[in-house]
Amino acid sequence: MFLFCLISISLTIGLKNVMKVQQKKYVKGKGWEIVKPDASAPDAYQLVLVFGSRFLLSEAGIYEEIRKQYPRADILMNSTSGEIIDLQVNDETIALTAVCFEDTRIRAAVIDIDKNESSFKAGYNLASELETDGLRSLLVISDGHNVNGSDLVAGLREFLPDNVIITGGLAGDGARFERTLVGLNATPAEGKAAAIGFYGEALQIGYGSVGGWDTFGIERLITASDGNVLYELDGKPALDVYKLYLGDYANELPGSALLFPLNIRMPDSEHSVVRTILAVNEEDRSMMFAGNMPKGAYAQMMKANFDRLIDGASQAAAKSIIGQEQAPELALLISCVGRKLVLDQRIEEEVEVVRSVYGNDTAITGFYSYGEISPLFDFMQCELHNQTMTITTYRESN
Repeated sequence: MFLFCLISISLTIGLKNVMKVQQKKYVKGKGWEIVKPDASAPDAYQLVLVFGSRFLLSEAGIYEEIRKQYPRADILMNSTSGEIIDLQVNDETIALTAVCFEDTRIRAAVIDIDKNESSFKAGYNLASELETDGLRSLLVISDGHNVNGSDLVAGLREFLPDNVIITGGLAGDGARFERTLVGLNATPAEGKAAAIGFYGEALQIGYGSVGGWDTFGIERLITASDGNVLYELDGKPALDVYKLYLGDYANELPGSALLFPLNIRMPDSEHSVVRTILAVNEEDRSMMFAGNMPKGAYAQMMKANFDRLIDGASQAAAKSIIGQEQAPELALLISCVGRKLVLDQRIEEEVEVVRSVYGNDTAITGFYSYGEISPLFDFMQCELHNQTMTITTYRESN
């Protein structure tokens, strides 16, 4: 049995929904299945979120088929390490959520991530594609393989006003780490980052991001690094130190690294972030992470605690609705692929605890990612996270 985080939440239910949501699931050979029906006209939907396996999203005609179903919507698509729709966690499917807003405007932008330019510049350029007047929130989805997520977020923050809520995540590719795809109003491709801006006072937005991993072993000083590449811990090759902790798991790198992330803490600070390994370099004994590994910070190994991971999902859901009197109409869940590998057959439990917080009327969608983007608390700026359950909630006021 797992432990629930006991948080008192009082939400008003049964009130009229303003936002309309339709949800569908696609399985190859079976076609589309309605998960959440809605009778709105096809051209009434302004936004369609499409999360699917890389192989399905690469198939010819998939984007065109979705475009025919929603002729006037902005369609944001990305590959995943697992798809979330309602209470289901699926692999090799497509989870589609179409949204019809009453009083909210959206604007969409997409850029190519130039490998010769910094991820910081990519984030800055992406943000600059959107007008900031009246911008309430930004949903950003990026290629998860060819980007430094920390720098991407820093670039977004540099351009956007401080009051804009930035959430989102990095596309996934199962545990393969081969190719990730993102597309906006086009067939998804590598090397893309896309954003949806939400405008107007009618939309109520919440967010929460919680991990649930346990630290073990001693803290080690990062003595050599370059951006998101870690070279040395305590003056020793980083990969050699890391392998000492992994034991037999070292033979399964880089995939096994998803089970053992690093907790990164700056000196004289209680604040920390979790970082997941994306690749290892046997030649120079280095490791590449999804976000920056600053020299002078402290790194500590982490391992899974099943009950705390599930409880973390419950806490993230509870944080996302603090101060709100009504349940959200839509909840976007972006959870880390490492959590999925650890929880395995228990994976749907972290979605079930989210449902228990919101109630049955909230539409739930999302995906398993290579990185999650969100502030941790109201007083903190947006950051890249790994190994968290990160939730963004949306509701239009009556």
